[in-house]
Amino acid sequence: MSQAIPAQFSSVTVPCKANVYFDGKVVSHTLLFADGGKKTLGLIYPGSYRFDTAAPERMDIVAGRCRARLAGKSEWHEYAAGSGFAIPGNSSFDIAVEDGVAEYLCSFG
Repeated sequence: MSQAIPAQFSSVTVPCKANVYFDGKVVSHTLLFADGGKKTLGLIYPGSYRFDTAAPERMDIVAGRCRARLAGKSEWHEYAAGSGFAIPGNSSFDIAVEDGVAEYLCSFG
C-alpha cells in the first residue's frame, strides 16, 4: 500500500509539546487541521517498539526504512520511504528500525 506523501502541510496548528515515547527513541509532533483531522510527524530511532491503536491509523514512511508487524500476525514486512501500511482501530503493531532513523507520517481515523 502506498500513497503520495505530501512534501509539506499548510494551515495547520502544531502544539509545542512533543509526543515522546520509549525514552526519546520515538518522537513526534501533532498536526491539527482546520477540518478536525489529526496527523503526527515523527522520528523512530533504532530499536523495536509496540504501539496500541484506538482509532484506525495509517503509517507512511517519509524517509529511512523500518519493519512492521500487525497484531496477530507472525510475519514482518519491510517499508521504505514512500511506502506505508494501515493498522485497524483497537489493535496494536510492532515497528522496528535496524539502523539510521525512520521518519514517518501517521494519519488517524
